[in-house]
Amino acid sequence: MNDTGNPDAPAKVAVLDAPACRLGEGPTFDAATGTAFWFDIKRKALFEMPRGATTPTIHALPFMASALAVVDRERQLVFAEDGLHLRDAATGRLTLHRPLEADKPQNRCNDARVHPSGAFWLGTMGKAAEREAGAIYWYRAGELRPLYERVGIPNSICFSPDGATGYFTDSQDHRLMRVPLDPATGLPLGDPEVLYDQRGEEGTLDGSVCDADGVIWNARWGAGRLEAYSPQGKRIRSIELPTRLTTCPCFIGDDLGRILVTSASDELSEAELAADPNAGKTFVVDLPVRGRADPLVVL
Repeated sequence: MNDTGNPDAPAKVAVLDAPACRLGEGPTFDAATGTAFWFDIKRKALFEMPRGATTPTIHALPFMASALAVVDRERQLVFAEDGLHLRDAATGRLTLHRPLEADKPQNRCNDARVHPSGAFWLGTMGKAAEREAGAIYWYRAGELRPLYERVGIPNSICFSPDGATGYFTDSQDHRLMRVPLDPATGLPLGDPEVLYDQRGEEGTLDGSVCDADGVIWNARWGAGRLEAYSPQGKRIRSIELPTRLTTCPCFIGDDLGRILVTSASDELSEAELAADPNAGKTFVVDLPVRGRADPLVVL
């Protein structure tokens, strides 16, 4: 049973034994191997934490990267500042698969997630968070298309369990958008509309993930919360986390019943860091939730 709508359902928050990130982002879970992955964009690092491990392995990267999609047991697709790279899961060897925004060195990768069809939605943004500098792209089976241009900070990319609805936000716009999709391809079938207007509230909509009941779980940047929204746009749950700059969630565990949440420390002053000792840490929220495994990406 999913108790996400029950405000009294218990939620336990644990801090992982892992180095703090400057800009933690892009958590994903490989259900086949029981391995969680996430990135520190600013430190150019990939964290890998297998089932049963107490601390993650940290892989240095030659570029900023923000998301990973599983191709199969041998290969992964890494979303980096210069495009998509195939990564050998055993050796870490990286090979450029598809350039993206090679003509925009001032931009970098940000939020991304795989649609149930195997399509990879990819969000780019300016390295200095310039307004309208980025875009959201669709990639599947070797084809790359722009979906939405003039995006400031793309976030909250996630999909309903049946693949018929997509969600995203421009964090500078403060509105969570909903768009109808072709379940077979992950391509839009209509114009986006506002699902939840967050303007005037504390913090900013950051990364999101959608559970098996269609509930959207969002990390609220600047407010230190994990929040849940119904498919109708009603906020139904708010869980306090022990740091302010929470960035992105994903489901983990053998039953996908826990939520891993990344965070950041990069924008805090020395005084703010002293007051927020968990800044940049990675958290696991244990609560009744029916999570979903991330789909495999289609090359």
